Amino acid sequence: MNEKELEKKAVAYSIKNALSHGGKAQIGSVISGLFNEGLKKEELKKFGKKISEIVEKINLMRLEKQEEEFKKLEKEVGKRKVREGLPELPNSKKGVIMRIAPSPSGPFHIGHALIAGLNILYVKKYGGKFYIRIEDTNPEKIYTPAYKMLEQEGKWLSENLAEIIIQSERMPLYYKYAEKLIKKSAAYVCTCSQEEFKKFADSKKECPCRNSNAKINLERWKKMLDRKGFKEGEAVLRFKSDMTHKNPAMRDFPLARINETTHPLQKNKYRVWPLMNLSVIVDDIELKMTHLIRGKDHRDNAERQKMVFKVLGKKYPWAFFMGRIHFKGLELSTTEFRKNIEEKKYSGWDDPKLPTLASLKKQGYKPRAFLKFAEQVGLSEVDKIIDKEEYFKFLDAFNRE
Repeated sequence: MNEKELEKKAVAYSIKNALSHGGKAQIGSVISGLFNEGLKKEELKKFGKKISEIVEKINLMRLEKQEEEFKKLEKEVGKRKVREGLPELPNSKKGVIMRIAPSPSGPFHIGHALIAGLNILYVKKYGGKFYIRIEDTNPEKIYTPAYKMLEQEGKWLSENLAEIIIQSERMPLYYKYAEKLIKKSAAYVCTCSQEEFKKFADSKKECPCRNSNAKINLERWKKMLDRKGFKEGEAVLRFKSDMTHKNPAMRDFPLARINETTHPLQKNKYRVWPLMNLSVIVDDIELKMTHLIRGKDHRDNAERQKMVFKVLGKKYPWAFFMGRIHFKGLELSTTEFRKNIEEKKYSGWDDPKLPTLASLKKQGYKPRAFLKFAEQVGLSEVDKIIDKEEYFKFLDAFNRE
């Protein structure tokens, strides 16, 4: 690419990026676009200063002027190529078993559809099983209508491929594994307060409860289960990891706690509830998960889960951590949606202004449009920003197909 061509492309990409960010282009994004046009890294020394000057010049323009100039240069910006197919997964010849694990705090929205779509596509590609595992072991954070919505929309999106699992219906299994870990001296019942335990963890010291033998811990576990035993907040089941671990989040993390909040399905049948890391481990083992695709905010959880898998003598599934996708111009908080629905700002979960699957399904979008978009994004650890307009352009195009 010669200097004249580069300048023209740099102006075009600067304006495009500025228009996506309120009139202020970001030089990193502009350079990334120029790399796609053939700019080589070694050429940055030669052209870097010029690109920087162009970005500064564009950022001084009024928004109206930027829009006017972009119309003249739009053809200089390369169109994003639509990817066909997904990268291969390792160890997949015999089929795959995959899952997504929503909390019943609300229905699916377009963010859920992306991760779910990737899992669905791979199960369709290789054969196997796809589970929607509703994680409802925190009785305080459950929106009861979400059970039905997650099942209906999950089956719709997966074209009836999904099998629904509800964690609160599997409680005896979690108890069985908790006792197994206690008997292996890999877990213990801790009666320290949260503040006391934090002091031990921060100073990399073991709490006194840690050295109790398996027999004493089984007795304490039974006392957790007994309504006449420990009260809420008095005892927690912890995994015995390493109190000197460089990451404080890994130090003897909790597996189960007492919570006497009435559960919408189980009522007051149980008082000890597994925390996410215990229930996820048990289900991933029992359902024989082979491959996991989840957000990269779960990296720490994955490290905790690997520790427990190792103690139980199980092989951890292949895992991929997706970068965060920020849908610019779209609110994706089901808590906020619910609040606005209750305040009558929206007519319901299928209100046309909401980016929920219930809304988009009602507007005529088909499951394949969401799956095709997931295929287009693919497996990527990089955080991405996708404008609302760009997202719906893709979705509309895929829906027409």
